Amino acid sequence: MKQGREIRFARWDEDWQLIKDIRHSVFVVEQSVPPDLEWDGSDRECQHIIALDQDRCIGTGRMTPDGKIGRMAVHRECRNDGVGRSILMALIEYARDQLKLSSVSLSAQISAIGFYEKRGFYRVGDEFWDAGIVHTKMICDLL
Repeated sequence: MKQGREIRFARWDEDWQLIKDIRHSVFVVEQSVPPDLEWDGSDRECQHIIALDQDRCIGTGRMTPDGKIGRMAVHRECRNDGVGRSILMALIEYARDQLKLSSVSLSAQISAIGFYEKRGFYRVGDEFWDAGIVHTKMICDLL
């Protein structure tokens, strides 16, 4: 990841606008996900990670209390710079060290399978459609 960038735990009450902006840009605008599907009402109970470049949020991801990673989003111009990897690894570390989970799961867009496989995730089950995009469930064992 480039110098001057920071990965940190988000505080929903303080950082929700940063998280909303990046997710709106990536999911709603870029990928045409309907806003009512993007905002599922679960954000308050999730642990969020944000990536910042100065004061601008360039990436985010979240984890539900039961270990499901989701809403991984990185601004287009920041992809392939290690931002997504840093967010994902922070979420995995949180699951292992804070939640004491033995595995985590996620629903990967088909185009991102290789990204997750490089980090130890493997596919389970059949492909499925979510928000008009083909996904597959993936798991990563933490033990």
